[in-house]
Amino acid sequence: MLIVRDLQVAYGPVQALKGVSLRVEEGEVVALLGANGAGKSSLLRAISGLVPVRAGDIALAGRSLARIAAPDRVRLGLSHCPEGRRAFPDLTVEENLDLGGYTVADSAARRANAEQAFHYFPILRERRRQKAGTLSGGEQQMLAVGRALMSSPKLLMLDEPSLGLAPMIVDQVFDIVRQINRERRTTILLVEQNANEALLHADRGYVLENGRLSLEGTAAELSRNPHVISAYLGA
Repeated sequence: MLIVRDLQVAYGPVQALKGVSLRVEEGEVVALLGANGAGKSSLLRAISGLVPVRAGDIALAGRSLARIAAPDRVRLGLSHCPEGRRAFPDLTVEENLDLGGYTVADSAARRANAEQAFHYFPILRERRRQKAGTLSGGEQQMLAVGRALMSSPKLLMLDEPSLGLAPMIVDQVFDIVRQINRERRTTILLVEQNANEALLHADRGYVLENGRLSLEGTAAELSRNPHVISAYLGA
């Protein structure tokens, strides 16, 4: 589904990614772990086309994205749920969802996608005419994921979905993410500092440190790795 080869990203003289290579197979949930500043968000933004790539290549379903603009990557099946939710606060829940489906020309398909979002997040149906800025943090995170689903993605990238949420809401969000993966066969690349929760729901994972991948393996293997335990699992 997704192959990243020797990816390099820099912000002026600061190199954020230093030759990162990874793969995400169709139907998988793959977790990307790492501390703040490790380059996790930069990787997702590079895959989405939001930051320029200095070197390397990104391929989605066998097609290089090197010359494909960010909006066209969405049309190819890539969806990015960014860190911080980034809802449009003065627009309603329905209007936020509709913006997520801007690449879907068929209005009936957009309505069906909205119904799917309401299926996974029933609270959004109750809040559909409420301005997004008045939602709780958990509800805004649900809206962000629902908006990302509006384009019917083949690959859904989630950046820190648990950030700032109460533990009960974190469990709920991750359970729904896994449900989306199983029911829709949506492939998921998950960036998450809550390593315990990420590895609980992932099939495989990578550890990114200082712009380089330091470890990879199945979720079970990483959960047993001494470095992962001491650095990320709080034990």
